[in-house]
Amino acid sequence: MTEIAQSPYQRILFCTDFSHNADFAFDFAIDAAARRPGCVLHLLHVLNEPDAQFWKTYIYEVDDIDQKAREDIDRKIADTYLPRVPEDIEFMVDFRIGRDYIEILKFAEEHKVDLIVIGRQGHSTLGSMLFGTVTEKVARNTHCPVLVVPLEHEKNVEMTATK
Repeated sequence: MTEIAQSPYQRILFCTDFSHNADFAFDFAIDAAARRPGCVLHLLHVLNEPDAQFWKTYIYEVDDIDQKAREDIDRKIADTYLPRVPEDIEFMVDFRIGRDYIEILKFAEEHKVDLIVIGRQGHSTLGSMLFGTVTEKVARNTHCPVLVVPLEHEKNVEMTATK
C-alpha cells in the first residue's frame, strides 16, 4: 500500500470582507482545503476599528450593537460560505475587530497558518493600483505563502465553463 505524503499546507486562512472578489476567492480556498485531507480551513472577517466605533457612536439607539453586528456577520457567512463547504473539510469561523491587515497577520501567526487565500480587491475604494491595500500589506508582511485571487480571473473561469 502506497502511503500518501501529507501536504505542508494543513492550516489555510481565507480572509473575507464579503466583497464579490472575496466570495470568488473562497472557491480557491475550498479547492486548496479539499486537496489536503485533514486540513483546517479558517474563515476570518475583520471589522475595522474605525467602522466599529462609527456604528457604536451613531447607532446608539440600537441595543447591543455588538450582538447585532455578530448576528449579521454570522448570517452572511451562513448564506454565502457554509453551503459551499464540503462536509469532509474542517471549517472554522472567526471574527475580529481592529486594523484589518494587522488582525489577519496576528491570526495567521497565532494559528500557525500555512497558506492565506485573499481576494485582490475588496470593498475599499482606496486600494492601490495592483493590490488592494489590505492584500498588499498582508502579502508583504506575512511569513507564509499568500494566494491572491484577482476578480478578473472570474471571466476566464466563466469562459472555460461555457466551452
